[in-house]
Amino acid sequence: MDQLAALEAAVTAEDTVIESAITLINGIPALIAAAGTDPVKLKALADDVTARKQALADAIIANTSAAPATTDPTATPSAAPANPAPMT
Repeated sequence: MDQLAALEAAVTAEDTVIESAITLINGIPALIAAAGTDPVKLKALADDVTARKQALADAIIANTSAAPATTDPTATPSAAPANPAPMT
């Protein structure tokens, strides 16, 4: 598989994951409404959302490169005194 085809496949896979996350997030209000005030259903829903949230967070972390370290161009290093006091 050439590099372009591999990239296209990776983008398609990412789009599928993103769409799944959007579907999950958009569906939460309906799931809450369907659970009504039944404490067992609400607990099951809360557990499911928590598990999926963690799975999504883990996937994002696993597939996101760390941001490169940057230096703040406005930061100034603390300077030592120009004429330090003599030690006695």
